[in-house]
Amino acid sequence: MTDPTGGAPTEKDMRTHTKETQDKLTPERALDILKQGNLRFMQNMQAHRDLLEQVNATSDGQFPFAAILSCIDSRTSAELIFDQGLGDIFSIRIAGNILNDDILGSMEFACKLAGSKLIVVLGHTRCGAITGACNNVELGHITTLLRKVAPAIAQETETGTDRNGANEAFVRNVTKNNVGITVEQVRERSPILAEMERAGQIKIIGGLHDIESGHVSFMLDGEERA
Repeated sequence: MTDPTGGAPTEKDMRTHTKETQDKLTPERALDILKQGNLRFMQNMQAHRDLLEQVNATSDGQFPFAAILSCIDSRTSAELIFDQGLGDIFSIRIAGNILNDDILGSMEFACKLAGSKLIVVLGHTRCGAITGACNNVELGHITTLLRKVAPAIAQETETGTDRNGANEAFVRNVTKNNVGITVEQVRERSPILAEMERAGQIKIIGGLHDIESGHVSFMLDGEERA
């Protein structure tokens, strides 16, 4: 893989992960791979991949190194913003990157059965779902979905006035809160994943994708970092 500080992608960047390469990865290395891929994305230096070759390479099995829960927003495709190929990551998408039992089951499959080393809950700036929740939107089944963002809104105590979707600072704070709450919910609601993290087999972290720059900052120990 490329050096995390930049540089052109190497031949290894083009290859689909195998059981052997997946087994050798640590959770920390898996995070480094995502950081390097995001840097390539921002620099428009994406690795060249033979997708048909990757189709053939993954036809008998897949060995993704990470599972990423992100929003359905059309600007936040995890494969693109982390410059990953076929078979590299499990991509779980739902409006507002919220959590439910089916998503938890998908994460448990990814890590316990399929060997992934990292779970990322990925929010993004100017999220329509978060904005809708901040505006108390009620419409069909959207109402039920947006109610799951309510704890993140309640947790935002910095903003005293204009607590609505027109306030970008308020929306960003709620977005970060929503990511942090979801990360903790994964640990609390899945004993399987919590035990794997305690054993050092996986990491469960949050991230925030800036849709203007393309940059993803990661939230480690509750703090946003590069």
